[in-house]
Amino acid sequence: MIKVAVIGCGTIATSQHIPAYKLNPNAEIIYFCDIKLERAEKAAKEYGSGKAVSDYREILSDPDLDAVSVCTPNKDHKTISIDFLRAGKHVLCEKPVARTLTEALEMQKVQNETGLTLNIGVVNRFNVAVNEIKNKIDKGELGNIYHVYISFRAHRSIPGLGGAFTTNEIAGGGVLIDWGVHFLDLVMYCCGDPAPQTISGETFSILGKDIPNYVYEDMWAGPPTIGGIYDVEEFVTAFVRTSGPTFSINGAWAQNIGEGEMFVDFLGDKAGVRLQYGGDFTLYTTKDGKLVQETPALTDHNAYQEEIDQFLKCIKTGEKLPSHIDTAIITARIMQAIYDSATSRKEITL
Repeated sequence: MIKVAVIGCGTIATSQHIPAYKLNPNAEIIYFCDIKLERAEKAAKEYGSGKAVSDYREILSDPDLDAVSVCTPNKDHKTISIDFLRAGKHVLCEKPVARTLTEALEMQKVQNETGLTLNIGVVNRFNVAVNEIKNKIDKGELGNIYHVYISFRAHRSIPGLGGAFTTNEIAGGGVLIDWGVHFLDLVMYCCGDPAPQTISGETFSILGKDIPNYVYEDMWAGPPTIGGIYDVEEFVTAFVRTSGPTFSINGAWAQNIGEGEMFVDFLGDKAGVRLQYGGDFTLYTTKDGKLVQETPALTDHNAYQEEIDQFLKCIKTGEKLPSHIDTAIITARIMQAIYDSATSRKEITL
């Protein structure tokens, strides 16, 4: 049995990590940790065993503890992950790697020094539809992928306006680091993690600035915090050149357009694919002089369960997964360059 601790008992932990560990016969959660002890106690009660603690440092030296899931706000990813690695524990840290590229590189350095597992929660690398698209690209069925269009846009969905999600010191950014990291990472994965070369981006922090008068459609992370902080972007646009295809990126937590778009277009010279994020994909091509489109029927699969199962497996085997810190760093580098380009109003060369 691999003995596990879950650090941070909020939504992602209780909805995905904890149930996935519970379903794996090779894992046992022995600690639930949250700065709000009552949340840790509730998680332990629902799991059926394990000890609730409020300070992760209490459990660093436990020789029985093998691995941890870090499910805290972004500002704590670096410190907690590094502390557990140096304590001899394997780590699965939720996305994004950290608030900045500098923090992410510190985490990578410690992983290299310790030789322990440090995987990042880029769960789309375990998604059935994403892997089917990657297989088609790898086999050459789409031909040369020359451009990828990425859209993650909602009408008015700034999460918890004024709270942790919209405070740069805690989150490190807005819609790009929250939603965009998933889209960018799955594109990098499907395209073989091409090296980023030049990046030009712009961010906008406009619609949520007047917190008391912000009119919204959905606010899944809680109601607005009047008097809170809003210093992150709700809209991002960018153009990325890589050693492979170019990327166009448009993302919005909020926009004055009443339609949402969550898709990725892979444009190849033999065929193209539109992936509906979290859903199926459609392939467009030609055959016998005719236009053809296909939407494969895919077996439903819980990507989070696969992510946890593979994390536990690689602890035993030493296998380097596609979600390893080394691959996540590439996406972190792109996001940092987008933010740097927006700040400097210049194209960034990597």
